[in-house]
This record gives sequence, C-alpha cells and structure tokens, in this order.
Amino acid sequence: MITDHTPLYNSEQATPCRVIFMGTPDFAVAPLQALIDSPAFQVVGVVTQPDRPAGRGRVMQQSPVKQTALTADIPTLQPEKLRAPGVFEQLQAWAPDLIVVAAFGQILRQNVLDLPRRGCINVHASLLPRWRGAAPIQAAIRAGDAQTGITIMCMDAGLDTGPMLRAGAIPITAQDTGATIHDQLATLGAALLIETLGDYLAGQITPQPQDEALQTYAPMLSKEDGRIDWSQPAEAIDRQVRAFDPWPGTFTLWQNQPLKVLRGSPLPGSAPHGEIVQISKSPERQLAVGTGQGLFGLERLQLAGRSAVDAESFGRGHPDFLTARLG
Repeated sequence: MITDHTPLYNSEQATPCRVIFMGTPDFAVAPLQALIDSPAFQVVGVVTQPDRPAGRGRVMQQSPVKQTALTADIPTLQPEKLRAPGVFEQLQAWAPDLIVVAAFGQILRQNVLDLPRRGCINVHASLLPRWRGAAPIQAAIRAGDAQTGITIMCMDAGLDTGPMLRAGAIPITAQDTGATIHDQLATLGAALLIETLGDYLAGQITPQPQDEALQTYAPMLSKEDGRIDWSQPAEAIDRQVRAFDPWPGTFTLWQNQPLKVLRGSPLPGSAPHGEIVQISKSPERQLAVGTGQGLFGLERLQLAGRSAVDAESFGRGHPDFLTARLG
C-alpha cells in the first residue's frame, strides 16, 4: 500500500531515494545496474535467492543479481523465505523509501508491501494484464502474440494485479526466441524503470488499474512442459521450440530416450504425426517430422550427454533415425 504521494526526488535534491532491490536472474541485472548508476537512487540493500547448485558438477552458484550487488559493494540478503526470522527486521533497518522488484521468485507479504513509504514497484516482462505470472516471455511467444513488452507497476497482495504506471512494447518476429526477447526486455525494463520512477516519484504519474476482463496467466514452467506433442500443428510446435529456448527447452522421445529439439521450422507437406520424412533439398535432403498440420523441419538436435549437431549430421550418424517415429 502506498501511503505517501509527495514528490520524493528532484534533480536539485541532494538526498537520493533509498531503494531495496529484489531480484535473482539475468533479467533483473539490467534494472539493478540502472538503479546503481543513477544519482537519483541509492540501493541500500539487495535481496536475492540463496546460492544454488548448478551444472553437472552441482557447484554452488551465486545469482546474477548477487554478483552485481557484490561488485557494487551493496549489502545482500539471501533468505529462503521473506518470512524467515530476522529478514523483515533487516529490511526495516535499511529504511527504504521504495522497494523495486524484478523476477525475484518469492511472493511479498503484506508487511513487506507496506514497509516503504512509496510502495513496491515491479518490473514485469509482459503487457499487463496479459500474461501475469512466472513465465510471461515464453507464454507470449508460444501464443503467437504479435508483441510483448514491459509493464512498470505498483505491487499489491495479488499476483501481478496491481495498478500500472507505464508500459513499453516490442514486436515478436517469427525468428524470435525466449532468449532474444528476454535480452530485449531486460534492456527495455531498465530504461523504462528509471524513466518511470523519475516521473512517479515527482508525482507526475497516476497509477492505472488493470482491466480484469483482459487478464491471462503464464504459470511456472517445468522440464516436462518442453515435451513436443507431434499431433499439434507445425506452427504451434515452432512457437514452442522458440519460446522454450533456452528454458525449459523442447524434447521428444527416440528409442526411449529424450532427444532435444533445439531448432527447426514449419514446412509445407504432410506425414503421420511423429514420423520422420526426408525432403529433397539441393544438394542434400532435409529431415522433417509429420505433425497434426504440416511438417516440422529439424535443424539442430542433441542427445543427452552429447554435443548438439545439425539434423542432417545426426541422421548420417544414426541411420535408424531416418525411419523412426518420435514421441
């Protein structure tokens, strides 16, 4: 709840706005760095997820946000839950004017929402109220949306339901992947955050409520969400492959083992869904898979524990793949 709407900062004011930043993955690094670099703000503390094991060696990894905070010599807190003993007391001790959140990974309880006198601001990777939730970038690509964007919003007790301050849009092309849209939105989010906060803290923006009739939801994804259903149209499979690059990735089953489908494209033609076909493609032949509508051309594949290779090389190395039926 925002309790004070008086202007907090102007260009002639010596004291910057005290900010606690909450975020974890790469997406949150650009907004955090923008706040660090701006003379209008003082990042007094960073809250991020605990270090996690990653990679084949399960080596403990710091979050990208933690690495950025340590480089800038900013105090960092890594609670498993915000309600853990001592966490709220530390937030209070930092005495924030504002809390800024970007892909943090935890829900803020009401006592945290009420702590800063100018409220809590979220950098959300969609054009709200479309695609509330944990995976808005993948949802927008998979649904075939023509555009997506960033919404800077005031947080409330709901999931991405608070009033909006400003939004910025980018197009989604037929070549875009989750990775390319992620990078564009991270850059846009940082710039839009600083621009919006300047106007908001000066009292020049009135938060606008979201239209509940237009809301859609993008739930958290798991590895299993990447399983390809070859009975779907090739266009839908193409969007899934692009949306889930790099996470959670897409795969099919071949010889009872997962085969990652890293890249492909929809093609004209037909075949029983899941069946491998070869299409004449001078000077070689392209491998494709039958789908519920059209063919899906295979371009890059990877078996577990092996290097990624182009589909034609995979077929030459595994002749039985040329007569396979997937899934």
